[in-house]
Amino acid sequence: MTLRTNVEKALNDQLVEELGSAYLYLAMAADFAAKQLPGMAKWMEVQAQEEVGHAMRFYRHILERGGKVTLQGLPQPQASWESPLAAFSAALAHEQHITSRIHALVELARAEKDYPAEAFLQWFVNEQVEEEAQLEPIIHRLKLVGDHPPALFILDQELGAREAD
Repeated sequence: MTLRTNVEKALNDQLVEELGSAYLYLAMAADFAAKQLPGMAKWMEVQAQEEVGHAMRFYRHILERGGKVTLQGLPQPQASWESPLAAFSAALAHEQHITSRIHALVELARAEKDYPAEAFLQWFVNEQVEEEAQLEPIIHRLKLVGDHPPALFILDQELGAREAD
């Protein structure tokens, strides 16, 4: 079953969104590195790599379905955040935005009766639950530690233990 034009366009748009997510997380990583928070920087670098992997899933799906990949420009992400809490809160808000986009893609696939696209998108529906769930406890802990440098140092070390999946 070949892709319908509007599904193909929507999947291409999401491919760009996923690359934009990677770009955003690299900006956060760079900001953390500049603020001497290497663990948080590493956490965001791993997140950026994961987002590139998500983009590649969209890329391959479009091509496997006989579609045409259309790459678009990426907007420049914000360069710095006032605190780790602000950055991780922005990451959660961004993931919530991505979740709403994935849900809209599922609705489009259903409306178009594009069952292969709907099945493909189910992985992303589940992934978005994980994406949001992994950020919420970090935000909670950052709220608990506040501006307490020793606690922030320990949390930074813990977040630096994250490895790519």
